[in-house]
Amino acid sequence: MQLLLCATVKIFLCPLGFELQFRLGPSLQGRKVMVHTNYPLEGQPFQRHNFHVLEWNYPSGKDDDSDKFCSLNLKIAGSYQYYFGCGTTERSGGGYIVVDPVLYCITIQTYLSKCLGHLDDWPDRLRVAKESGLVQHDPLHSSANSRRVQVLLLLADQLAVNPDFIPEGQSYSWVDVGALVEKLRKEWNMLCITDVVYNHTAANSVWIREHPECGYNLVNSPHLRPAWVLDRALWHLTTRVAEGRYKAKGLPADITNDSHLNAIRTVLRQDLFPEIKLWEFYQVKVESAVEQFRILLQNGKPGLKIVQDPQFRRYGNTVDMDSALETFVPHSSLPQHIEECCGWLRQKLSDLNKEQLHIIQQHQEQAANCIVGNVVYERLADHGPKLGPVNRKNPLVTRYFTFPYQDMTLEQELQLLDQPDKSCHFLAHNGWVMGDDPLRNFAEPGSNVYLRRELICWGDSVKLRYGNGPEDCPYLWAHMQKYTEITAKYFHGVRLDNCHSTPLHVAEFMLDVARAVCPNLYVVAELFTGSEELDNIFVTKLGIASLIREAMSAGDSHEEGRLVYRYGGEPVGAFVQPSLRPLMPSIAHAMFLDVTHDNECPIQLRSALDSLPSSAIVSMACCATGSTRGYDELVPHQISVVKEERFYPKWNPAAPATSASEVGFHTGIIAGKLALNKLHQELAAQGFIQVYVDQVDADIVAITRHCPSTHQSVVAVCRTAFKDPKTHQYDTNVPPMFIPGKIEEVILEARTVDRHAGTYKKDDGYINGMPEYTVEIKEHIPLQDSTVVKQAGVTSKGRSEFVQEITFQKLTPGSVIAFRVSLDPKAQKLVGVLRHYLSQFSPKYRRGSTADENPPEVLQKPLAQLMSKLTLADLNVLLFRCDSEEQEDGGGCYNIPGWETLKYAGLQGLMSVLADIRPNNDLGHPVCANLRQGDWLIDFVSNRLVNREGPLAQVGQWLGAMFNYMKHIPRYLIPCYFDAILVSTYTTALDAAYKLMSSFVQNGSSFVRHLALGSIQMCGVGRFPALPPLSAKIEDVPYRVNPITGQKEQCCVSLAAGLPHFSSGIFRCWGRDTFIALRGLMLLTGRHTEARNIILAFAGTLRHGLIPNLLGEGRCARYNCRDALWWWLQCIQDYATHVPQGHEILNCLVTRMYPTDDCEPRKPGEVEQPLYDVIQEALQRHLEGISFRERNAGPKIDMNMRDEGFSVAAKVDPATGFISGGNRFNCGTWMDKMGESEKARNKGMPATPRDGAAVEIVGLSKSAVRWVVELHAKGLFPYDGTKIHRDGKEVFVSYSQWNQQLQQSFEAAFWVSGDPKDPNEKHPDLVHKKGIYKDSYGASGPWCDYQLRPNFTIAMVVAPELFTAERAWKALDVAEKKLLGPLGMKTLDPDDMVYCGVYDNALDNDNYNLAKGFNYHQGPEWLWPVGYFLRAKLYFAKKLGQETYGQTVNLVKNVLSRHYTHLERSPWRGLPELTNENGQYCKFSCETQAWSLATVLEVLYDL
Repeated sequence: MQLLLCATVKIFLCPLGFELQFRLGPSLQGRKVMVHTNYPLEGQPFQRHNFHVLEWNYPSGKDDDSDKFCSLNLKIAGSYQYYFGCGTTERSGGGYIVVDPVLYCITIQTYLSKCLGHLDDWPDRLRVAKESGLVQHDPLHSSANSRRVQVLLLLADQLAVNPDFIPEGQSYSWVDVGALVEKLRKEWNMLCITDVVYNHTAANSVWIREHPECGYNLVNSPHLRPAWVLDRALWHLTTRVAEGRYKAKGLPADITNDSHLNAIRTVLRQDLFPEIKLWEFYQVKVESAVEQFRILLQNGKPGLKIVQDPQFRRYGNTVDMDSALETFVPHSSLPQHIEECCGWLRQKLSDLNKEQLHIIQQHQEQAANCIVGNVVYERLADHGPKLGPVNRKNPLVTRYFTFPYQDMTLEQELQLLDQPDKSCHFLAHNGWVMGDDPLRNFAEPGSNVYLRRELICWGDSVKLRYGNGPEDCPYLWAHMQKYTEITAKYFHGVRLDNCHSTPLHVAEFMLDVARAVCPNLYVVAELFTGSEELDNIFVTKLGIASLIREAMSAGDSHEEGRLVYRYGGEPVGAFVQPSLRPLMPSIAHAMFLDVTHDNECPIQLRSALDSLPSSAIVSMACCATGSTRGYDELVPHQISVVKEERFYPKWNPAAPATSASEVGFHTGIIAGKLALNKLHQELAAQGFIQVYVDQVDADIVAITRHCPSTHQSVVAVCRTAFKDPKTHQYDTNVPPMFIPGKIEEVILEARTVDRHAGTYKKDDGYINGMPEYTVEIKEHIPLQDSTVVKQAGVTSKGRSEFVQEITFQKLTPGSVIAFRVSLDPKAQKLVGVLRHYLSQFSPKYRRGSTADENPPEVLQKPLAQLMSKLTLADLNVLLFRCDSEEQEDGGGCYNIPGWETLKYAGLQGLMSVLADIRPNNDLGHPVCANLRQGDWLIDFVSNRLVNREGPLAQVGQWLGAMFNYMKHIPRYLIPCYFDAILVSTYTTALDAAYKLMSSFVQNGSSFVRHLALGSIQMCGVGRFPALPPLSAKIEDVPYRVNPITGQKEQCCVSLAAGLPHFSSGIFRCWGRDTFIALRGLMLLTGRHTEARNIILAFAGTLRHGLIPNLLGEGRCARYNCRDALWWWLQCIQDYATHVPQGHEILNCLVTRMYPTDDCEPRKPGEVEQPLYDVIQEALQRHLEGISFRERNAGPKIDMNMRDEGFSVAAKVDPATGFISGGNRFNCGTWMDKMGESEKARNKGMPATPRDGAAVEIVGLSKSAVRWVVELHAKGLFPYDGTKIHRDGKEVFVSYSQWNQQLQQSFEAAFWVSGDPKDPNEKHPDLVHKKGIYKDSYGASGPWCDYQLRPNFTIAMVVAPELFTAERAWKALDVAEKKLLGPLGMKTLDPDDMVYCGVYDNALDNDNYNLAKGFNYHQGPEWLWPVGYFLRAKLYFAKKLGQETYGQTVNLVKNVLSRHYTHLERSPWRGLPELTNENGQYCKFSCETQAWSLATVLEVLYDL
């Protein structure tokens, strides 16, 4: 699993046993990143604060940030932290990983330990859970002295066994408890967990009296003093109400109606609040403050802030006299002025006191609301406990503080406030606050929960005060640490009680202690945060393995079914995930209980009959499940954790129905529950990890658990009874069910039935259930023996879907039936065969696989063997080909009805879509729906290949054979197996492709390989030859028989400029695009022969000394660009450099289509000459000067160009050696946008004519001339110069001389120094960016020369010798700051007045600079120049030293990381032609462009 490192914090769950890899996200690539984790090193214990650095792995053997990773082998479950730092910042981000053990086989039953009796009796009482797996106890530590207040979660002495568990005359210790737990494990195969309580202790704990600092008392928490005063006043109000002293005011002891509630409010407002004057704790004693102020003024000292009294005494607040003296300044020191000033202060303090009074009155109003709300619940509400009259046992409201003294008057009690030895024993009780932030401690200063009476209080607990660490309360931390160690020593797991209000740092510390004792401790918790995000904080920080969830939270059967789907498993028919996949955020693992001990009894809220079906729904969940003791016995009330004093019944298999002290199989739903628990564990053990929930009708839920390897299913149909059938009329017509496949057996059918054994009567000694109901159950019976099913008919939905129709007769409310279902025998066999053939690609498919008895011939060989016969041109057909390419062959890309057309007809078209569907198991996607509905897409994939010849047809036949098996399995499984077949085929094809490429690709990173696929994407052979024929004497030229003419013809690979716009017909091949892309996509990838063929094919079209831009198969070529010839020459040079014996290309014969400028196209082979002669002709013609008018000039070849634009000129400037040409009406370089808008009057006007000497052409020509000089010196090129006519004379121009002239002229002409006195600067007034290189020299519009564009970087790469390193670095720095975008380079300086970064070719308005996309090269960010910019940076950085080079490498990696991200996410798996400003998507751009891919690949090659 991969976790992408970005500058962000996320939370993840990882399965135990997996390898977790950390990889760099785009924002971190190119930066020095170190990953730290506290996951323990091998053999070492976990220490939360011990972090170690993970080492980076480099799969390609190179320091490539796109591929490198560091990893962890996750062998220990728990929560671990990681963080990462960049550069000098130690922590830039981080998060938690929770290593999740496999938990969905767990079944649990929870018990109140006080109801188990003496330890000797426990086995007989726990035996009820023997069939249910795991057992949980509430705390077993010593509870309160009085059984009356013994409640779940309350501990008096955490370090001793509860004396209630010890028979008289016996002496039991923790060793005895541990022995019992171990006995249960060994003999019953049952583990035990227990509650741990860190947030509070029992109010009568002896140790809390001895160490009151461990709680929140009035000494260490004086902010609670006002709340304590209110609490005591409310207690005295209770005594007076109980005595009838408020009856005259309408408030009797027995509160029964709204008028009594209003009377409570009146008494509080008129009597209680005025008596205790709480506001005085927050006010200033005005006269004392004024007197102090007067004395200071009289003494002449200078300086109003109110300071809250930290001890919260009445009128204890003080005034900050410095602020008072600054605020109230007397006119003079005269007594009358001082008195006047004191009067101002007196008034201000009175106002502030009134403000405090108002605030306290608001608190009191809220307190009154909470008090009344509490009274309503406890005494009036139907769902409340109906406590009856107010008395001392059942006070008006629960007390918030302990009061360990004899009764006294309120006045006497208030005097204790100032006696610390007494007030330290007034300890705050614990509880919970509705809707509160669980990460906030409501007892700390700043909280008014106790004052506002917002706490739902547990009156027999004391909230514990830990502080920030052990140093704040040493005794408490030591005591609880010992308690934790005892628990972890004797139990297999713990439930964190009240987890959401336990301070996180306390729980972290204690769980670390526990795990040190028991490393595999199972930690569960119930959280009431109300927020999944907050849940995740607790889960990750504490390493909680399971969060308790409850079916009782569902209001109807639909919601109950949704919870099953929510809490575990993947959908039926889910996709097989790749072994290496991104780690996705997840929800915490659930422990799904039908009911917990905290909540109301389901029988009270629903009906007794619902217990069984709801239990079945829970048991079908793919997670840990469980119940609470009493649920299965149909106890019709909540077993109160506070007040229950009775014991659980013991186990006796023969227990009579009416027995209260014993239970057996026929008690309640026990027999059904045991069968369900066995089924739950079987499903988990056998890998039934897929879940489907079907809401059949309002009351019936059908849940399917499916095994993805054997395709066995279990379908449980549960008819819930949320309403009592005795009072609610259920529909007698139960809809039939259609179950796909063959029903092997009825695993169980069970109904809750009335057995007429009397009615429920609550027993005094035992927690007894309802005797009137039992379960009628049959297990493992044939379908025909079922009493629930009326009939079952087999129907067929096509050849692959066999369905059994089930009609029910006794699926009454409270019934459950579970079927074991397999595929029909033929489908089962064929899916096994399919898995057999898929197992050659992954061992995941071995389980459930079956060998084929009569395998088709095509399947007898491994697919890799078939793929090994494919050429890269074949792989272009297999993997790619966009719609227009396919249409040439009479086909097209597949259209998904109601959705969209796939980007490619080849596998990549589907793989791009499936890559988005697969991780999320988006089985509702239109592609999945299409696959389930019919075979159209399936047949399309194989048939388009079968219809071709040779190895491609064999691959098509292989796919067809696999699909033939697949078509016979149920349609719901088609998407996952279709994906499995395609993934296998695709990955095998990629392996085959890389084996045909260079070692640079084979040994390269994933990024390199992704880019190299662009070579296959762009290079293909269409139905019609795109290239003119080569000489028949050239070896290794591919041939085929033309399907139309039947004639043998060459079928050389051609290179598309971009998809989808430049992919087919005459618009596929462009000279400039081809030769900018050829080095990256063909030479670096090892496609040398195909690159040679393209070079020679274009050489054959040379005319006027130029290579065509639009090739048009040579016959429709346009010779309207000045740069294509020089890109072609650069590629010949690159070929000679990269290819072994590459210089031999110079001797290859070129068949000339146009041996003279004006001839008609010649037949192949008619005129042939070696390539070096063609090169010589091109150089000679430029030195001579080229000038001609395009053939067929006019609208026929260009409907927008003006007449002057059809005149083409190019020549070598004798003064500088620069190639110069063009005019202001044409555009002969790559920036070739011609105006098209009549409305804006830009039609026929080039946006960027770049006439004169374009900087990149000067660089390319320098590179070419330098190269031929070197070739001649080696005897590889026969010419050292050429004769030309100049000024009426024939002169010889030496290439060496031309080379020197270019070297000497370049910087003088192109460098923009910004110095107004620079003698080389002809137009200093036009300079608006200094320290750059001009874009051109000698343009007809002089200002154009000075525009900042990215073209000079091209010259830097091909002819770096022209540049001085320091100047080059300055210019590159300006380009980086001004032109570099997220993916591309701005084509114009954003400071330029005509800059516009958004390209809209459809816009036609009156804006000259924008209409009809006129700004194509005036700002939009093109990708291919980025490659040259980065290569130039790398080259010159190396010249400037190792430090600069290291920084540049980091920059390059960081920039390219964005390209890698785009490449991975693009459905085209390519890089676009351009983006709008700041990397925004441009819909008019080609989605994938050859030169974009090529130039980025060249950067990686340079790295």
